[in-house]
Amino acid sequence: MLELESLSVGQYGFINNVFSFGLAVMASSTLFVWLMKGSVAPAYRMAMVITGLVTAIAGYHYLQIMLSWQGAATINTGEVLVTGEGFNRAYRYVDWLLTVPLLLIELILVMKLSKSDTMSRSVKLGGAAALMIILGYPGEVSSEVGTRALFWILAMIPFLYIVREMVVGLKDSIARQPDEVKGLINAAAILLVVSWAFYPIVYLLPLVGITGGSAIVAVETGYTIADIVSKAVFAMLIFLIAVRKSAADERELVAEAAKQGEQKTPVKKVA
Repeated sequence: MLELESLSVGQYGFINNVFSFGLAVMASSTLFVWLMKGSVAPAYRMAMVITGLVTAIAGYHYLQIMLSWQGAATINTGEVLVTGEGFNRAYRYVDWLLTVPLLLIELILVMKLSKSDTMSRSVKLGGAAALMIILGYPGEVSSEVGTRALFWILAMIPFLYIVREMVVGLKDSIARQPDEVKGLINAAAILLVVSWAFYPIVYLLPLVGITGGSAIVAVETGYTIADIVSKAVFAMLIFLIAVRKSAADERELVAEAAKQGEQKTPVKKVA
């Protein structure tokens, strides 16, 4: 477990600013997504609701993380003094337990798959994501190197399953999407995988020689950057996908209506 006593005043203030920035990004993303929900077709509004819910949950937890950070230590006569309240790292894992499965579900919903495929993929991917977070927590709060390494390995098993499903399992479903959104959906899936790959790397930092205040700065900043990319940036991609798919669906309806109109028009006989 990382100890706050090793922080310098500058490091303590920097991390506090990182948490504040994370809160601002999540809050603004939530407002944007929910306010723009009406600009997409009804079929994609549930995906938008869940997208905003993800950033709203993350924003709430960043507020709690920041308050816990401020309560765990204080600055006095140029030194960081631990108050004894402790910094609650569980807030991150509660957030991930709720938001990580939802991130996968919002991508599946915006793809507008069949009901059976949507349910099946949501349960499998959401369950694997929850298991990954649960397995990672004991190592995060442990002061034992062996324990941290063991739970990192265990958490990587469902993580690799998710990566396989995102890269290979969704390939056929992405291929059936409208041409104008195939690239965006593929980019969203890759973004999710790449940003999530950042978490196990940050998780390992205390095990590769980075210690003291530098380790705390690296871990908390790394997790925050990964959160912003996988939630706020991902939310903007989901919004763009929903907008383009709405336009594609509308063009398809117009073309179908025009086709039916031509079929109903009687053909005049030439005298």
